[in-house]
Amino acid sequence: MESEREPVRIVVVDDEQLVRMALRLVIDGEPDLTVVGEAADGDAALAVVDEQRPDVVLMDVRMPGRDGLSTTRELLTRPSPPRVLMLTTFDADDLVLGALRAGALGFVLKDTRPPQILDAVRTVAEGEPVLSPAVTARVIAAATAPQSPHTRDASREAARTRLSTLTERELETARAIADGLDNPEIARQLHISVATVKAHTGSLFAKLAARNRVQIALLVRDAEQ
Repeated sequence: MESEREPVRIVVVDDEQLVRMALRLVIDGEPDLTVVGEAADGDAALAVVDEQRPDVVLMDVRMPGRDGLSTTRELLTRPSPPRVLMLTTFDADDLVLGALRAGALGFVLKDTRPPQILDAVRTVAEGEPVLSPAVTARVIAAATAPQSPHTRDASREAARTRLSTLTERELETARAIADGLDNPEIARQLHISVATVKAHTGSLFAKLAARNRVQIALLVRDAEQ
């Protein structure tokens, strides 16, 4: 008989104690999830992650001292890093964008209903991104701030080089992702099945070394700017 899977190990990082308590209460009520540590700032988070080796880190974006963006960047440079799910509000789009560029798998709003937070944790634990199309489009919009001509040209050429490895269908899928479409919408637009969209998206992650859909979308936007 196959043994049961161990619960997903989670570290909660937020500077508000009530938020940490609420998340622990919700998460520990699930048999397949468990909170193994908490931290109120980035420095403490790094120490807890080193000690507990969690599968997932729920990371607040804005904290005193080392913020969630800096902490995420540090975590994701380490061997076998945990998967990072950002906790944020819409007014933190700039920091969320940086975290997604660094490789965080997604983010949820702090006022998200508990069942959806639990679903997001499970999804990220499996290595899948958690980014709704509407929020993806908004985050991508935060990346459109003007750049210097030199920086813009360098970004465009680098992005075009990476995208040149794609097939025509993969490139069409990448452009649809950049438009904020979800898989069923992409399937309808390209007249293909959802399963085929998923296959193309998987190829995009592999060929572009992308951790999430936003990284794919940003490459497309950089290439077309």
